[in-house]
Amino acid sequence: MTHEHTHHTPETHRPEPQARLPWYRTWTGLACLGAVAVGAVYLSLYHVTHVLDALPLVLLLLCPLMHVFMHGGHGHGGHGGGGDDADRPTKGGSP
Repeated sequence: MTHEHTHHTPETHRPEPQARLPWYRTWTGLACLGAVAVGAVYLSLYHVTHVLDALPLVLLLLCPLMHVFMHGGHGHGGHGGGGDDADRPTKGGSP
């Protein structure tokens, strides 16, 4: 009697990884962008003076938000790119 032996490697049973879409290309992202667009048109047509009155405050509030969200890709390991501070000699010459 002959038994056929098939060799199953983990690669044959592993599902293909799916590419993840950016948030703005999902249905939820498109709905949010549409709501923001409708809100922007409404504010620009019917509440122009309120928007212009709030503009300096909005610009001021955008500064800390941009600081928080824009620093995500830096790494912040050691400012200056030279490793951590424990390896650097102090001003006196001895560590």
